[in-house]
Amino acid sequence: MTAPTRATGSAHAPLLERLEDDRLFVAVELRPPRQALPRAQGMDAWIDTYHSIRKFARQGTHVLMTDRAVGNEEEENLRHLVVNLGSDVDRSCITQILTAKHSLDYCLQFPARALEHGFRSLLVVGGDRHDGIPRCVDHAYELRRLIRERHPRLVLGGWANPLRHPLRQVGFILDEKYCADFYLTQVVSHYNLRPVEEFLDAARVHGVQIPGLFGIFYYRSASPATLEALSRFISVPATELTRDFEDKKLDADTICARSIQALWTLGVRNFYISNLDVGSAARRLASILERLESLR
Repeated sequence: MTAPTRATGSAHAPLLERLEDDRLFVAVELRPPRQALPRAQGMDAWIDTYHSIRKFARQGTHVLMTDRAVGNEEEENLRHLVVNLGSDVDRSCITQILTAKHSLDYCLQFPARALEHGFRSLLVVGGDRHDGIPRCVDHAYELRRLIRERHPRLVLGGWANPLRHPLRQVGFILDEKYCADFYLTQVVSHYNLRPVEEFLDAARVHGVQIPGLFGIFYYRSASPATLEALSRFISVPATELTRDFEDKKLDADTICARSIQALWTLGVRNFYISNLDVGSAARRLASILERLESLR
């Protein structure tokens, strides 16, 4: 079994170039602070966010910045990043995520603002429907098409969910209306590989050409209350997690690394890790990659 090898020599290469590399690519997904935080707490949270992004940028780790994650009202990260990151941070290492859960005017202005300030890629998705906030378009591809017409230089990402009708998901990607240069997937894990295998097989057979970035959720514990809350948004392997955390005494970093390793054996090369705590994200990523090395 070939172990993952981290890409070297291309730390600050454009996103698509890195996604098309055959070596391991691991990005992180970070959430900006919630709007409802008290002022002092919000400032501290943003300081932690800036420090984490700076660390990741220095080491060439790509960062995805969320928008209304799991229905929460988040601060608009673009404005904060432009004002506070400064000009020494390579913004090509940051991909903004834009959901359609804003006004159409806002969604069409956002890409122009991002390009103006040096951001070169944008993930455009519909957004979770659980909170009841309406979308400005029925489907994310409609918004991507409008953005593509206005900003052809912007690298656009779409969405796919291998856990839901894999062949149908591949069909969405292949549709000319999809209008994306790469796709991000729903979080997957080593606990349920069959749908991912079916998705990858269908992508190969039907000739999907654009690269994918596969999600890995960082489960911090097997707390029943937490897992139940998460199950509203993602497929949670609660029984398996409880077994590994409580019976086998595995830690969160090892469990995360096992998912990356299992997907690597299926041919996946690009990952993003979701749910890292902003303040310790760089340390956690380093630990996960160390565990990954030990799985050779």
